[in-house]
Amino acid sequence: MRYLVTFIQKSMFTLMLAMFFFSSAFAQLSDTTAQAVKNTVQDQLAAFAKDDAELAFSYAAPTIRAMFQTPQKFMAMVQDAYPVVYRPAKLLFLAAAGTSSAVVLPVKMWDKEGQSWMATYKLELQADGRWLIVA
Repeated sequence: MRYLVTFIQKSMFTLMLAMFFFSSAFAQLSDTTAQAVKNTVQDQLAAFAKDDAELAFSYAAPTIRAMFQTPQKFMAMVQDAYPVVYRPAKLLFLAAAGTSSAVVLPVKMWDKEGQSWMATYKLELQADGRWLIVA
């Protein structure tokens, strides 16, 4: 029985160690990747600010583009469902985390009334090397 307890303890330690290394690897992004992801989100927000539906739509991943079909439908959805994303009064980019092909970027946003919101962007690396927003 004692051997079984020791085996379980060692197994749990090994599992916890593996989870630590996996989560550390997941959290570490290169500066280049972190900046590229941030640039994608900033560029889409700049397109919203200019009411450039086509440019804003170009930062959406193919699954999002297929869902909305046209830049105008996409822009209308953002305006109606996410007014703080459409016109943030203030932004604070937080630390991105992910892998070499999928990243989550949290962005704290404030609306005109000073209410804060947390937007969580999920981006994926495309075959052409661009980071596009999937959610």
